[in-house]
Amino acid sequence: MIQRDVEDPQPIFIPGRPDLYFNLPKALDHYKRLRADREDTFQVFGIFEGLPWRGEYEAAVQFLSTAEGQRIRRREPDLPVILDDHAALRRLPQGSLGQAYCDFMEGEELTARGLAQIYADYRSLRLFRDDQTEWYVHRFNDTHDLIHVLTGLGRDVFGEACVQAFIYPQHPAPGHLLLAYVGAWRLKRAIPAKAPLLAAVREAQRLGKGVKRLSEQAITELLPLPLEEARSRLRIGRPRLYAEVHRAWRAAGIDPFTLAPLADPARLELENVGS
Repeated sequence: MIQRDVEDPQPIFIPGRPDLYFNLPKALDHYKRLRADREDTFQVFGIFEGLPWRGEYEAAVQFLSTAEGQRIRRREPDLPVILDDHAALRRLPQGSLGQAYCDFMEGEELTARGLAQIYADYRSLRLFRDDQTEWYVHRFNDTHDLIHVLTGLGRDVFGEACVQAFIYPQHPAPGHLLLAYVGAWRLKRAIPAKAPLLAAVREAQRLGKGVKRLSEQAITELLPLPLEEARSRLRIGRPRLYAEVHRAWRAAGIDPFTLAPLADPARLELENVGS
């Protein structure tokens, strides 16, 4: 049976989507490809096809069946358009989440539309349903970089691993744990410095428990808030051990953002360890 919102002719959920089931060999194959080229985002989506959040469709229907879910969907039909309007976001108060988001995205030379388009291209190769659930599924990816800003976890290789661990309690796809723990384990083996990598990943996962699912929040209402107030409203604590890992690496002469030696070219070359 097709479920519809009484005020919107677009169905909430059209049956016929493929079952979400675990396929570990498939996920590992995509992970190996991602290791070969960590910029190949298609492989990340393949990992989550192999190790998905099996309750995603049910969560979408539950959220979109509420008045609040419908209010947010109508207010924010295309979140990347809102997030990429830096001119508007820069008019928000200094110290706001919107200003911090602009700082982050401009510093990393990223756009929200860039990730959204990659995911849209990937989805088009598999399945597309003209229903509201498709909006819900896309929205999870649309909010990814906001999580970096809200948690303070960077886009360095280890920061991405911690973000995956943080996300898991809200979006319990085992693919997040694969990327988090295997990524941290590989870094621990490769980098000759004593640092609490696995403990930092576990801390990020603990901090993610009880946090409100960001994709189900009215982002336009969070962006004007002071950054710390937005964190408090979402119940997001600040990670401590992530910074400790960075300090340990820098003390050993390793730049966390390139994983290359800081000064001595004779040191072990680590630049591609996260690939």
